[in-house]
Order: sequence, then structure tokens, then C-alpha cells
Amino acid sequence: MPVNGPLSAATIVAALVLAAWFFLRSALDRAPSRFDLLAMAALSALAAVLVVVAAIGLLDGTRPSDPATFAGYLVTTIAFAPAALWLAKLEPTRWGSLILGVGAVVLPVLVLRLQQIAEVTHG
Repeated sequence: MPVNGPLSAATIVAALVLAAWFFLRSALDRAPSRFDLLAMAALSALAAVLVVVAAIGLLDGTRPSDPATFAGYLVTTIAFAPAALWLAKLEPTRWGSLILGVGAVVLPVLVLRLQQIAEVTHG
């Protein structure tokens, strides 16, 4: 399944780098900048591409070990970063940067969990 590949690795690395940046900005009492919001939007787009590739990968006849849980993680993965972005826009203080950081640090966990569930059973 295409969840275990370079796209996943790129998503994880980008999310962790951005999380560190957002947490630093929050610690320095900085509100999310336009750049921060655009970076989170780019991360959201990267996660969306990963989810689409994973969903298309289901069409080749392979199935994840738990399809319902896999589908739930796909929905959560595609929705989490945009939700954090939306909440951060509503909170133009250091807490907005913290929201972005939490959103960015949760994304790698979701991707890793998708990878675990994607261990396929041929049916």
C-alpha cells in the first residue's frame, strides 16, 4: 500500500519541522504569521495528497488489516491540519502558534498509525 513510502516520510519530516517552529514561536510569545498559516496550509495539502494516494491504493485489490479503522484515520488525517489552521486563525495570539504546533505534531502520529494499519491482507 502506498502509505509506506517517500510521501509519508516527507509528510512526517515536514510536520515535525513545522511543529518545532510553531512551538518556538509560541514560546517566544509570537502570534501565527502569514507565513505560518501558509506553511500549515501547505502541510494540509501534503497530507491531502497522501490521503488521496492511500485511497487510490485501495483500488489495487489490497486491503488494510482493519478497513474501518483505516478509513477513520484517512478522514482524521485529511481533516486535522485544516482544523488546526482554522482554529489558529481564530486565535491571533501565541496560543494560535501553539494550536498550529499541536496540529503539526499530531499529523506524524496519524501517518504512522496509517502505516501500521496498512499492513495488508490479500483477499
